[in-house]
Amino acid sequence: MKKNGLMLPVLLMGLVSCSSTDQKSTDTGIHFMEVNQVKIEDSFWKPKFEQWRTTTANDVFNKFEGKHVQNQDPNNIYDTFENFDRVAKGERNIGKHAGFPWFDGLVYETIRGISDLMAQTPDPAMEKRIDNYIDRIAAAQASEENGFINTYTQMMEDNHRWGENGGMLRWQHDVYNAGMLVEAGVHYYKATGKTKLLEVATRLANLMSTYMGPEPKHNVVPAHSGSEEPLIKLYQLYKENPELKNKVNVPVNEKAYFELAEFWINNRGHHCGFPLWGTWGNEAAEQWIKDNKYSDPKYGNHSRPSFGNYAQDSIPMVEQQTIEGHAVRATLFMTGATTAALENKNPEYIASVKRLWDNMVGKRLFITGGVGAVHFDEKFGPDYFLPTDAYLETCAAVGAGFYSQRLNELTGDGKYMDEFERSLYNNILTGISLSGDHYTYQNPLNADKHARWEWHECPCCPPMFLKLVSAVPGYIYSHEGNDIFVNLFIGSNTKIDLGNNSVQLKQETRYPWDGTVVLTVDPAKEGDFTLKVRIPGWAQSIENPYGLYKSNVTEPVELKVNGEPVQMNIVNGYAGISRKWAKGDKVELSLPMQPRLITANEAVNDLKGLATLASGPLVYCLEGADNNGLTDLKLDAQAPMSLQYQSDLLNGINVIAGKAVNKDNKEVSFTAIPYYAVGNRTTGDSYKVWIPLKN
Repeated sequence: MKKNGLMLPVLLMGLVSCSSTDQKSTDTGIHFMEVNQVKIEDSFWKPKFEQWRTTTANDVFNKFEGKHVQNQDPNNIYDTFENFDRVAKGERNIGKHAGFPWFDGLVYETIRGISDLMAQTPDPAMEKRIDNYIDRIAAAQASEENGFINTYTQMMEDNHRWGENGGMLRWQHDVYNAGMLVEAGVHYYKATGKTKLLEVATRLANLMSTYMGPEPKHNVVPAHSGSEEPLIKLYQLYKENPELKNKVNVPVNEKAYFELAEFWINNRGHHCGFPLWGTWGNEAAEQWIKDNKYSDPKYGNHSRPSFGNYAQDSIPMVEQQTIEGHAVRATLFMTGATTAALENKNPEYIASVKRLWDNMVGKRLFITGGVGAVHFDEKFGPDYFLPTDAYLETCAAVGAGFYSQRLNELTGDGKYMDEFERSLYNNILTGISLSGDHYTYQNPLNADKHARWEWHECPCCPPMFLKLVSAVPGYIYSHEGNDIFVNLFIGSNTKIDLGNNSVQLKQETRYPWDGTVVLTVDPAKEGDFTLKVRIPGWAQSIENPYGLYKSNVTEPVELKVNGEPVQMNIVNGYAGISRKWAKGDKVELSLPMQPRLITANEAVNDLKGLATLASGPLVYCLEGADNNGLTDLKLDAQAPMSLQYQSDLLNGINVIAGKAVNKDNKEVSFTAIPYYAVGNRTTGDSYKVWIPLKN
């Protein structure tokens, strides 16, 4: 480090060039199911999947086609797919584009999410619709000899490809969009067996892997992280299916795709030292880059600007002690690094992704599983900064969910699925209306007149929502060696291959309204194996693995096999049942669903004197539609609370009823609903997750 603050890039050439892709076989470790291997038969989830498949999927595509815009100006572009058509015709630098620089990526994310829905339930009409989009995307790529495609850059600033030559930090989404295209290609192929989009994706991955990397390649990393995991998925697809290389009309170098992902991870924090995003001010930093373009030889032949903490680029990941910056970028980056760790088993990767998750969950996680406290730059705040009006972007909760799931895959520790479940049932599920066609971007915990929107000028959350929820069937079960993990409680059935035996599993439950879960175990032949059933932390009065939140659950967890109680030995969050299993064996899990009061750690100044309510995995809130004088209500922590299912309210929910005092200090009744259900009855109603306690 020079005294003037310039830091020449140190690229750890050994780390980058010596990829460890051959050190670990994908036949080892924990395996999660493919989404088409699990059939959902669940009273809570099945109707939702059907609605998202039919209503939400078409709604998102319709709005990307601009059908929601009235009185369109003929001089502007509103149809996102018209971007691809114009690029296909050779239009460049025309000064107009439908949507922000990341709109290509949103289209690809939507295709990825709907692909997983189609893998579960074939939809010929939707498949035909997506095939039409793919034809237009492929035509756009074909207009470039080298396979480059990013419509915003091509139509608005064609000389700033990959963010180089003075490209703006915030607008640099070329690499991110490319990653989303790769991921869409992989998932659409898995859903349909069609290779056209996969070929487009592979061609673009070839371009990136030959252009970006250690010298003499170009020092390009994603300004918006998220491309790391897709490149690894592409690597895994070809590695595990070598015959596929002969089915695509494009060269394949799968090892190069993994090495590129490693380069993107390793090279974070290796830059010329400035301008540090936020240190200079965003606009000043961007203008400096635009003016200087890093053309001066003093910056070195392999230099680049620093994206700072905003984009996890201030220091290398392995040196980072706290999770920082833009919450979506941070969680997606950590998801990619964890996915890489599953392959390379790099101990520094493993230590880093666990350490930063610990910081996120132990000091920066909201009770709903949301992350990103600060409105400015949509970023994490400092430790224990958990205000009730926090930003909590839906996309950030999605990123946190993916991050937690990958860590469970890496470690087999149930605490990660605890937090995945928290994010899923609360911050993620609230991101969509019960009608399936209205959405949230921000998800504050206490709000006045907080309304869902039909569409947003930055509609990133609906595609991200679809990506996460469509993947859920694949997360319910996993297996490793002779162990089967039950991670989520969703009515479903699947068949799991243990090598020397196969096991049919059927799960029946009314979770999250009821805590009873019945598992029917049908092995092909009698055999010894272990069924590991996750026992949620909240059911054991462990509201948070690091004490960020606390609650008291008095009812016990019960576990039975064929009607007989079994002694639970909970290891890493799972109760293991090892025995010789036979057809028709039944496991019954009973989880305590009693309403519980949650308070925050004393270090959280914003939540002192406040409490929230929960039942099972669901966080509850008081909404103005049910509670007069909501602003002044105080909870009576000593008063009993009851739980009741109301089939005619908000598509059927459990409500929590209890006592509070009003502004006149008179006792009144309150009704609490699950947080995910807010904003579905009146426009812009007020609600509170955190409520003052009666003195």
